[in-house]
Amino acid sequence: MNVLPPSVADLSDDELLALYTADASSPWLRVNFVTTLDGSATGGDDGLSGSLGGPDDLRVFDLLRRVADVVLVAAGTVRDEGYGPMVLHDDDVAWRRAHGLPDHPVFAIVSGSLSLDPASRVFTEAPVRPVLLTSAAAASSGSSAVEALSRVADVVPCSNEADPDTLDVALLRDELVARGLGTIHCEGGPSFFGALAAADLVDELTLTVDPSLEGGAGRRIVRGSAQTRRMRPAHVLRGEGDVLLTRWVRAR
Repeated sequence: MNVLPPSVADLSDDELLALYTADASSPWLRVNFVTTLDGSATGGDDGLSGSLGGPDDLRVFDLLRRVADVVLVAAGTVRDEGYGPMVLHDDDVAWRRAHGLPDHPVFAIVSGSLSLDPASRVFTEAPVRPVLLTSAAAASSGSSAVEALSRVADVVPCSNEADPDTLDVALLRDELVARGLGTIHCEGGPSFFGALAAADLVDELTLTVDPSLEGGAGRRIVRGSAQTRRMRPAHVLRGEGDVLLTRWVRAR
């Protein structure tokens, strides 16, 4: 008896998108991660996630960016994973044009310290002006670094009045929605995911499970204070190399 889930290879891009967007409303905050069987968010000697998942994970990754209004990433992940500018493939751009969307999603980077290089390709080659989400104290510091970043990105304070030194993730989500960026696709990292989960802001987790045992001291996909947030399975698909591509939505 075959009890394996359906294969990603048997599904068209439109069929995959229908599965991954079913029952999603707006605003909607999706988080995307990959993990090993033993729960490590990194694999191999480089300590990064790029060695996990395989081609079908990458295919779904690109499709999820295709439908996003904004791709949201913490600055540490941008640096560690070597992000470049948020530029989609030509077929993704064509799809977005056909569906009345801008050619590329906005790239939103979360940074409490604003320790970013304004000369980075993330900014200099961006097809859409990026957004930097930070604390009110950092945004209003008046430093030359903040002034330089303000020339290449929108620096947006996301703090409540009582605590200007701390970035409030609920306000962060609200700032994006207020800009018309209701379909939010978050790509990490674990500490930022932990903050989103603690604030109960995660509507969906798309999780690829790589069939490998990493061992060692690899990071989990969520890091931070202990919180229990129930999710329910929406689908499980099988990819090349026996990876499992899963979608989980908030249990209500």
